[in-house]
Amino acid sequence: MIIKPLGERVLIKQTEQEEVTKSGIVLPGTASKEKPIIGEVLAIGSKIEEVKVGDKVIFEKYSGTEVKDGEESYLILEKDNVLAIVE
Repeated sequence: MIIKPLGERVLIKQTEQEEVTKSGIVLPGTASKEKPIIGEVLAIGSKIEEVKVGDKVIFEKYSGTEVKDGEESYLILEKDNVLAIVE
């Protein structure tokens, strides 16, 4: 399936984040109860100029619509839910 966001929307693949405890133990992303708020932009709508495909971005928690394509899940967000670009 090809997902192309419309207007001022962005398609994002959430990135798994590893957490490190104070003692140095690495916890995989599945151990965290919170969903990650960092993702990679896979596609953008026609009215978006601020971000581009391939950018890593920080977005608001609990925002967007989750879409599944087989085993993969993606988020479709409004442009205003994207807070920053990670460089």
